[in-house]
This record gives sequence, C-alpha cells and structure tokens, in this order.
Amino acid sequence: MLASTLTQRPLYEDVAERLRQQIFDRELEPGSWIDEIRIAESLGISRTPLREALKVLATEGLVTMKLRRGAYVTEVSEKDLMDVYHLLSLLESDAVRQVALKASDDQLQELAHLHEQLMQSVGETERFFSINEQFHRRVLELADNRWRLNMVDDLRKVLKLNRHHSLFKTGRIQQSLDEHAAIVQALLDRNASAAASRMASHFANGLQAAT
Repeated sequence: MLASTLTQRPLYEDVAERLRQQIFDRELEPGSWIDEIRIAESLGISRTPLREALKVLATEGLVTMKLRRGAYVTEVSEKDLMDVYHLLSLLESDAVRQVALKASDDQLQELAHLHEQLMQSVGETERFFSINEQFHRRVLELADNRWRLNMVDDLRKVLKLNRHHSLFKTGRIQQSLDEHAAIVQALLDRNASAAASRMASHFANGLQAAT
C-alpha cells in the first residue's frame, strides 16, 4: 500500500509518480479510462490524493479529463507529435548552441562519453532509452536555463507516450546514433551553428520516424 511508504512530500505527488510510471510502462494504456475507485483501493488511499495526482498528470499532458466521464490516459495524435517535436527542436537546438559556446572542455568530453555509452547500449532497449535521455538532459543542464529545462521535461513526458515506437523502425537507431555523433563533433569543434542545425535535423528525422 502506497500510504505505508510516505515521504516528506505530499501524498498526491507520490501517487502522481506511481501513475506516471504506470503510464510510461503501458500498464495504463493510451486512451484507457482511469478507474479511480480501483486504483485508490489498490494503493490504499482515499480518492482525494488520487484526484489531486490526476490534476498534476493532466497539467503534464499525460491524462485527459473529460466532462462527466472522468480521466483517461492521453492518446497522442499526429498533430500532438508534430507540435511537441517542433517545440523540442527549437528549445534543444538553442540549448546545444549555447553549450558549444559556453561549456568547458571537460563538460564537452562528458557529452562525448555519454555518446560512447549510448553506442555501447545498442540492443539493450531500456538502457539505450535511459542514456539517450541523459544525453539530451545534460545538454539542457549545461545550457543553464531552468525555465527551458522545465518546459522540455514536460514535453518529453508527452513524447514518452509514443517515443519507443519511432526508434524501433528499421534503421532508426543507427540513424539516431549517427545524428548524435554529428552533434557531438560539432560541440567538440565548438561550431555553434552546426550543432544547432544538426540538433534540428535530429528532431526532424525523429518526427518523420514517429509519424
């Protein structure tokens, strides 16, 4: 029971994290109705923190609230994907430009090392996705704009509803690795415009594979 594992943060945040992971793991499928009574009973909580958690997930775009019908796991449409990829491309292209200009040599080597780890993780699906996410997040952290980082975090939560399918397409994993390699090389060369352009191409190709 979740109630027995309380942390210092409010209960609804723990509930939101539990439901968020169930959505990402496809235990709660896109488009499925969220049975509040069943979930509250399974977690050993009342419906009040559950409803607060659902509001959080709705703000993140992972849950859709329907009038008089309750909460549903969000289904990502083609337009949703296009909109999310468009914003991620703008935000992360600008971030990588800043990193090329401002990051230390050690920080750039850190990104190069993450790319090496990514190459070594091919065939290990969950590890590959995890390192890929670490790479992109580290770029954002080095760009040092917390508002952009928060925005990208929320956008990537929505992207996770569809994300695994795009990299499973034939040849997409190798293509993505090649794109990362090109981004890393531009960073090591401190070529800000090339880094930004290659990041934009990375997202354009990702969108093409995802739709």
